[in-house]
Amino acid sequence: MATRLSAIRGPLDDLDQRGKVMAEYVWIGGGKTTGDLDIRNKTKTLDFMPKSPDELPIWNYDGSSTNQAPGTDSEVLIKPVAIFPDPFRRDPNILVLCECLLPKSLEPIPTNTRRAAKAIFDKKPELVPWFGIEQEYTLMKAGNETKDKPFGFPEGGGLPAEQGPYYCSAGYDCALGRIVADTHYKACLYSGVTISGINAEVMPGQWEYQIGPCTGIDSGDHMIISRYLMARTCELLGVNFTIHPKPQTGDWNGAGCHTNYSTKPMREAGGYAVIKDAVEKLGKKHKEHMDAYGEDNDKRMTGAHETAKFDVFSWGVANRGASIRVGRDTEADGKGYFEDRRPASNMDPYKVTSMIFETTCL
Repeated sequence: MATRLSAIRGPLDDLDQRGKVMAEYVWIGGGKTTGDLDIRNKTKTLDFMPKSPDELPIWNYDGSSTNQAPGTDSEVLIKPVAIFPDPFRRDPNILVLCECLLPKSLEPIPTNTRRAAKAIFDKKPELVPWFGIEQEYTLMKAGNETKDKPFGFPEGGGLPAEQGPYYCSAGYDCALGRIVADTHYKACLYSGVTISGINAEVMPGQWEYQIGPCTGIDSGDHMIISRYLMARTCELLGVNFTIHPKPQTGDWNGAGCHTNYSTKPMREAGGYAVIKDAVEKLGKKHKEHMDAYGEDNDKRMTGAHETAKFDVFSWGVANRGASIRVGRDTEADGKGYFEDRRPASNMDPYKVTSMIFETTCL
């Protein structure tokens, strides 16, 4: 990995761009390529610095190459919806998060879940839903022969030391891949992504970062850009990563995307009763939520390794083996937030956040 560090800054990075701006359009594709999430991107030259996404032109791409359109009618439009500073090309260049649309009707294509999520949040904006999402991911070795091996797992077979010393660890043999986590952290901060922290996780080579608190649709936007920044960070440092919920079979922790949630009434006096009512509503739609909370989540949620059972709903105070965890501070204060521990690490943040809001508030 160290041999790739010189690639972070190219030899021409300091050249004058003569008033031009490089706008990197970023969108979600229709397959699974990078980190089990298909994120695509291409660059457009601008001769101005946009103040809002509405000033940016709608562009297009070949949807037949991303499993989102047939070859006979392959054009898919990408409409800018959010702008972030670009940490790789630096100021004045930007990242442009886009929605994917049908060219004639301008309606969302099937893989565009953002539009429906925003419509749900727009129904009751006065409830001010806050989300804090804990994205777990696993660093994987690069190269055809070792790409399925997480950091810390011997290349010639066998297993590393059992879980225990890796969580929130420090040290060469424990904190495996810290340079990736730190570089990604700085990239998020530069880009204005609302990232609240990072930590090493339970399995070797596994890390977590937290996105939030974000309000409504911003939660999904910031999560998607953070995943793109992770893909680019790993590209620079010569490693791979995965957000598969069970990257290593056996007696090892899986990877989740625990989603912390509250509304304005939950954060005010008497909010604990509102929280309990919301949790009850979630329990009644458990299967519906599990069907939308990420692929292969059943391989992670076995009732072991700090998970609840996939097909059984439960909740408890300070219980990390429950579907829903309510914090001790929330119980003591009589208001606050709760944590939905069911979403898998590869979940669609637009689907999950809007579904939680719809079930509990609409």
